Amino acid sequence: MLDTNVLMHDPTALFRFQEHDLFIPMVVLEELDHNKKGMSEVARNTRQASRFLDSILAGRKKEEIDDGLPIPSNGNGASGRLFFQTRSMIGHLPEHLPGKTPDHSILAAALALQEKMPDHQVVLVSKDINLRIKAALVGVTSEDYHSDKVLDDVDLLYPGTLALPDDFWESHGKEMDSWQESGHTFYRISGPDIDQWFPNQCLYMESDPGFDAIVRRVEEDHAIIELAEDYRTAKRAVWGIRARNREQNFALNMLLDPEIDFVTLLGSAGTGKTLLALAAGLAQVLDKNLYKEIIMTRVTIPVGEDIGFLPGTEEEKMTPWMGALMDNLEVLTQTEGGDWGRAATVDLLRSRIRIHSLNFMRGRTFLNKYIIIDEAQNLTPKQMKTLITRAGPGTKVVCLGNVAQIDTPYLTETSSGLTYVVDRFKPWPHSGHITLLRGERSRLADFASESL
Repeated sequence: MLDTNVLMHDPTALFRFQEHDLFIPMVVLEELDHNKKGMSEVARNTRQASRFLDSILAGRKKEEIDDGLPIPSNGNGASGRLFFQTRSMIGHLPEHLPGKTPDHSILAAALALQEKMPDHQVVLVSKDINLRIKAALVGVTSEDYHSDKVLDDVDLLYPGTLALPDDFWESHGKEMDSWQESGHTFYRISGPDIDQWFPNQCLYMESDPGFDAIVRRVEEDHAIIELAEDYRTAKRAVWGIRARNREQNFALNMLLDPEIDFVTLLGSAGTGKTLLALAAGLAQVLDKNLYKEIIMTRVTIPVGEDIGFLPGTEEEKMTPWMGALMDNLEVLTQTEGGDWGRAATVDLLRSRIRIHSLNFMRGRTFLNKYIIIDEAQNLTPKQMKTLITRAGPGTKVVCLGNVAQIDTPYLTETSSGLTYVVDRFKPWPHSGHITLLRGERSRLADFASESL
């Protein structure tokens, strides 16, 4: 039995239950009807779910519907049947569940279905935690909708780095080649561990702090790795910013590599995600002229009460949400020349940084742009696909986020669009991912993160 929020969250849920039969109560169709209006993601999903149901019902007679309709496979291996509530089903709800709310109607239908079909296991599938709690209290088996989850556990998410064992060179260094090309050092390595590597994965050894490398190519019997550039020294600073730890150094290597078109940076508050992405973007826009401008966007979800409608243009409306951009620009514009010099630098940077809202991204194509998607953990996989497919030739996309701070209803760490793209892009040779571990904001922020 499907709850309404499952179809609102993922309209293709109808085709994702393989050999199991589906039952849709009448109250679910009523709720779909109430939520179909508007331009929100939920309204679009609701309309798509209604279209799927209409296509399954097209040309069917009442007797066929009563017997259950075969669910089209749609490439998902669905082989069950779809049943609708076609007559009144009165289940005996306990007296401590008063009222006729939609949730209680679904529970009553589930109890009636259990009585009517004792040889079947009835499972209520819902994204609503409170409905699942109520179901357990009245004796109805319930489950979350799992098909939208990328991973079973967020701890299984690809970290982007790999610590090599101390005896790595003994087991992998026998047939090793090394050479230099354009000032970069490369190694060709063969051995048992290379099957587990991904392109642009970052390798390091705890016993050898000077060895930081990036996997460039993985073949059948060997892998080619390149020693990473060291951006931890003042000489190699990027727009005045030096990497303060190993992960930040790897992140700058990926952000400054023109061969990597898509970079994802995960990390808690204060790990330097936005600052690194902006510094690398400014270096490539203003110094190297690799990109025309920086485009920054983020999901506009408030932490507290909403501040209501805002006047002005698209960029002016987005300004309150771009505090992170302004804070980081302050760090990057600590130039000589006093207030006049700083004001001139800020004006120059703002002329090359555009702020866009997610609402107006559809149908656009960005050419030779450096796109930063901030707070990407609040995007669904479908929204993430919409954004990334805006990239035209010569464009680089950088996604920043922290999957532990999701503010969107029905999204979890394992179903977030950010988790989705990290997992799907890891085998692609033109993408890179790093999980930043250490907070570098201040000793106060670090202590607060650990202790509060």
